[in-house]
Amino acid sequence: MTETVSSDTTRLPIVAVAAGDGIGLEITAAAMRVMEAAGARFDTREIALGEALYKSGHSSGIGPDTWDTLAEADALFKGPITTPLGSGYKSLNVTLRKTLGLFANVRPCRSLHPAVSTLHPELDIVIVRENEEDLYAGIEHRQTHEVYQTLKLVSRPGTERIIRYAFDYCRANGRKKLTCFTKSNIMKLTDGLMQNVFEEIGKEYPDIEQHHMIIDIASARLAARPQDFDVIVTSNLYGDIVSDIAAELTGSVGLGASANIGAGISMFEAIHGSAPDIAGQKIANPSGLILAGVMMLNHLGQGEVAGKIHNAWLKTIEDGLHTGDIYRDKTSKEQLGTQDFADAVIARLGQQPQHFAAVDYTAGSAVEVAPHNRVDGDAGSRKLVGVDVFVMSRKSPQDLAEQLQQASTDGAELKMLTNRGIMVWPSHNPATFCTDHWRCRFQFEGGAPTNRDIVDLLGALTDADADIIKTEHLYEFDGQPGYSLGQGQ
Repeated sequence: MTETVSSDTTRLPIVAVAAGDGIGLEITAAAMRVMEAAGARFDTREIALGEALYKSGHSSGIGPDTWDTLAEADALFKGPITTPLGSGYKSLNVTLRKTLGLFANVRPCRSLHPAVSTLHPELDIVIVRENEEDLYAGIEHRQTHEVYQTLKLVSRPGTERIIRYAFDYCRANGRKKLTCFTKSNIMKLTDGLMQNVFEEIGKEYPDIEQHHMIIDIASARLAARPQDFDVIVTSNLYGDIVSDIAAELTGSVGLGASANIGAGISMFEAIHGSAPDIAGQKIANPSGLILAGVMMLNHLGQGEVAGKIHNAWLKTIEDGLHTGDIYRDKTSKEQLGTQDFADAVIARLGQQPQHFAAVDYTAGSAVEVAPHNRVDGDAGSRKLVGVDVFVMSRKSPQDLAEQLQQASTDGAELKMLTNRGIMVWPSHNPATFCTDHWRCRFQFEGGAPTNRDIVDLLGALTDADADIIKTEHLYEFDGQPGYSLGQGQ
């Protein structure tokens, strides 16, 4: 959709549109038709992303020229993408989110009972998911014959930003309760950071009811009693999982829409994949992408048009006009294909649902995005106290410890060995299974070591035929350990 209005000198927002792969071509066309019929006003820049780019040699699924287009755009409206099978292909969504600073993933999940079959008719949840950090950094290594590693990276600025965004979202959208999901009882530093920041920032929002839950029981509670939740904020991996759980509880993942919010451009998409098995059959449900368009228009300040589309869509669902994925003999009146469903929504533009509560975006509910809060100047004290040396070995814990102790330099004391996180030396339960991957913790007594001391220790261990595969420095921050204890230590 490209529009030029000669009587209005205000710049129209620029929307980059990528139809994607599989059913993406069909549902993107349907969603664009609905927005055009409703009077949405933006300049369209069509771009190519996905499978064709992967196969032409772009390992991330995007060409270099496309970045220039995205740099000028206010929003990216994206159909689902197919990532080819096999190694060497990076996730396009992760690349887009991290490169463009799309730090917040927002997924509303709402039941449409009785029009859409669900066991949870009162479900009305929004998932706010951190979008750039956590295990999705994609930093992985094979370190030994038996052990592989992936790094979980979490920053305080990133955590503060997503937590504050979630609280601001609650206020802007009239939501009264925010629940934070973490696994802080196990990952005390990374997930513990999110819990601590949630509790710190929460003091600035006394009007919002606040809860923290451990992710396993929280997910179980979400599946059993979703009506207990309002807005959920969580980290990248947990958010990916629980948002799909919540979407499925509404009756169909095909109804789910997603906003990826950044300080500049933001991206809007359906939450489902490209479904190549039904591509070209004209049966795909365009609802997720239509609702993504609603979120985009609201974000661009066109709340009146966004509300018109959303209410027309609700009226269509309410009238029993459904695509095959949600069609049920008892609750549906007619089964429609992709474009016929879009036509039904267009025919109801300007109408209000009767059973479902109508939506109103004219007051504006977009959240002002704060920039990253970098720490300047003195961020407190940091003291080097030791090093974790990771080695590959087939020896027993006792034999390995003796080898390392004999090679240790002055001041460096071997404190413990762990295998898969559990301490196996100086105490060792014979029932504990050990791989060929060992963490060997050295700490320096009688003063802080220097990097030169660490290098000297590594040299001595190497001379003693220790097979070193990586190291991690151990620091204290403001007198507190910046590292975890071994399990059992």
